[in-house]
Amino acid sequence: MKNILLINTGGTFSSRLGDHGLSPELTSDDICNLVGKFDSELSIVTEDYCSLDSSNITPDDWQRLALRIGEKVGICDGVVLIHGTDTLAYTASMLSFMLQNIPIPVVVTGSQVPLGVPMSDAADNLRCALQMAVSGYGGVFVAFDRKIMLGCRTSKVRTVSFNAFESINHPYIGEVNAFGLQLHLEQTLTSELPFQVRAAYSDRIAVLKLFPGMDPDIFRFLHEHGYEGIYIEGFGLGGVPFLKSDFTAEIRRASQCGLPILVGSQCRYEGCNLSVYETGQRILECGGIPVHDMTYEAVVTKLMWCLGQTKDREAVQNFFKRAITKEVSLV
Repeated sequence: MKNILLINTGGTFSSRLGDHGLSPELTSDDICNLVGKFDSELSIVTEDYCSLDSSNITPDDWQRLALRIGEKVGICDGVVLIHGTDTLAYTASMLSFMLQNIPIPVVVTGSQVPLGVPMSDAADNLRCALQMAVSGYGGVFVAFDRKIMLGCRTSKVRTVSFNAFESINHPYIGEVNAFGLQLHLEQTLTSELPFQVRAAYSDRIAVLKLFPGMDPDIFRFLHEHGYEGIYIEGFGLGGVPFLKSDFTAEIRRASQCGLPILVGSQCRYEGCNLSVYETGQRILECGGIPVHDMTYEAVVTKLMWCLGQTKDREAVQNFFKRAITKEVSLV
């Protein structure tokens, strides 16, 4: 018998249509009753953490969920977290960092259509998540549209399609076909290190998506207002302007003041490479920290998490020079 903890946070999955559109209403018990029979070898314990549209999920919720899941390690065999799709990838990414070397599967899922509505994907996604939750492979995963993805590699790429999520720059962990859940074991996480919850974070970060002509003075504004880290989404392989609007000078100034400046690409796939062009090499010379092929959600949450562990710029840079939970490919 496998013991699974099912945590409900709301989202489309548990929504009903009301006077102001869809809003979460179903409890975890309601969900189990609507889905119907599960595998007889499963013992499911339900818990309602909250009932929120995921736009209202905050970093404080990530911390509370990580601590709650950490308490259940050694008690249950796996955890399934029902979550709204809008910020699901952020939650999955942050839990990947907070739940260090977790030995059980934590599987985040949701749906594009509410449970109980004709043609809903909710029940199918939940059953897929439960199958992954009993797999015995530790880590944080996303189950959606019959695919299993690493939580720290997942992004929402479509707003209404059932295949709303993709695994960015990393193969799927598994897929469901006529033979059931097929796992690609070479892609799963294995660790000999002890499990620990490291749930500290800082939300004093900013993200700058560059556009031609953007004023670099915003760096000084952010630094003066107590921001502790900045992520720049540059052009192409990660380029930023260094002539009329000299962002490299601001990167140098901020780095010398101890402010970590991360630099990546606005392109979703294939990542940044700051060694190819002059603009990229200038960024590196000025202290910019490359994020390589990480997802946007993973960069944001890893930066928050790193700043919860240390405020030292060099230490943050060292965190971004290594993969903590397969969130980045380093060459």
